[in-house]
Amino acid sequence: MFLWRRYRDAFLCVVLLAVPFLFLNSNLKDPSRLNVLDRVILKISAPIQWVAAAVARGVSDVWEGYIYLVDVREESDALRYENARLREENHRFREAEIENRRLRRLLEFRESFQGAVRTAQVIAKDVLPPHFRVMRIRLDRGDRDDVRPGMPVVAHNGLVGQIRRSWGRYSDVLLTVDSKSSVDVMIERNGSRGILRGTGEADRYACRLEYLLRSDDVRVGDVVHTSGIGRRFPRGVLVGRISKVTRRDFGLYQEAEVTPSVDLSRLEEVLVLTTPPPEEPQDPGQTARKQSQ
Repeated sequence: MFLWRRYRDAFLCVVLLAVPFLFLNSNLKDPSRLNVLDRVILKISAPIQWVAAAVARGVSDVWEGYIYLVDVREESDALRYENARLREENHRFREAEIENRRLRRLLEFRESFQGAVRTAQVIAKDVLPPHFRVMRIRLDRGDRDDVRPGMPVVAHNGLVGQIRRSWGRYSDVLLTVDSKSSVDVMIERNGSRGILRGTGEADRYACRLEYLLRSDDVRVGDVVHTSGIGRRFPRGVLVGRISKVTRRDFGLYQEAEVTPSVDLSRLEEVLVLTTPPPEEPQDPGQTARKQSQ
């Protein structure tokens, strides 16, 4: 026991060095030169090697899978971010294209008017719930920009209304669909005249065309323009189309309903006509009707 205690560490070191050497020597030998001891060592080491190799492969697969998943996740996050950035950029490009197209139409429309014209941006809309109908719009032009009450306001696709009040750098617009609005108009197809008044309804945009003679040939789909009478609005500005005609069995006049050509809910830019249009010659046959109004 004394000798064991004295040489135990040395003995264990020899064994721990010898065993791997024997295992390595047996596995590296030519199979034709194996002795009995080598075969015994190979039989003992084979299961150990298989287990060790299996564990190593498992650890390697898990590690490589983890690293792969981390890389895939980072790549996926990067692709999602890039996709979101490209979608936002594409959205901005579409908005810019729509705005450029709208401004180009507005510029072409502006060239058709004589006199001074002010471009204005719609900066606020007064809406009426629950249908969110636009009741009034506010512009970024006011009396400092020579914008005064009564001046016509038009868009590239037709008449919007007239300036109701102006101050500083701002002004409010009385829309054609407002019940307080009235515009002298005519039907493009046959020149029939009437007074266009807004209905002021809370759920839709509509106008009434009043003081149409019963003898006037008025049809659904007829295009309505400003007549230019009175020099408040220039002649020939598109107002809308007739959507309904009401003919009574009595009276001098008939009425029609007009759908405005301008979508007020999507209005962004307008033109304010700051100089009055030239006087249009008035049909003598219409004078009596105008005085009766």
